[in-house]
Amino acid sequence: MKKEPVKLPNIRMITVSGRIASGSTTLGHKLAGILGWRHVEGGEVFWEAVRTKMGLLEKDTNLRPDKEDEDFDKSLKQILTGGKNLILETKLSGFNAQKIPGVFKIAVICEDEMGHDKVDIRIDRLINREKISIERAKEEVIEREKNDLEKWRRIYAEGDKNWVYWDKKYYDLVINTYSHNQDETLEYALQRLGYS
Repeated sequence: MKKEPVKLPNIRMITVSGRIASGSTTLGHKLAGILGWRHVEGGEVFWEAVRTKMGLLEKDTNLRPDKEDEDFDKSLKQILTGGKNLILETKLSGFNAQKIPGVFKIAVICEDEMGHDKVDIRIDRLINREKISIERAKEEVIEREKNDLEKWRRIYAEGDKNWVYWDKKYYDLVINTYSHNQDETLEYALQRLGYS
């Protein structure tokens, strides 16, 4: 039997954004299970379709035409404006949700106490989750992320080399999965969402 969607005060949608293997997919799935909301991994669906069409490797996001990104963002904004009881997980969903009412924006990071990215942990997580080689995981985490950032800095930030989509200013909540395990991350998110 399908679970009745949980109503949250002033929240009709949740975005979950995070760097590769930071824990955003896990959090999105867990929130969807508890809230009875639909979980959509928009970035994977979008990139897989474009990648297949163009015959590109997963890491080759820099070879994707900018128009593909711009069209995807327009679709995202339509979903963000009209969606309900939906958890939208893409790297740029929180960034795209700026000033859209009723959307609670979560970012998931994996950083030490000094604010340094724990790339080794993210690579290890990807190896364990996807059952892939170290080389392939490094390609995905390091090279794909570099390609994404170069493209998005050009499109969205006038080439600002310091711009990142996980900047705290874009989010209602930032959770660090280096210092919080999966259960703590979920509990913290539910608390801040007003779930009781």
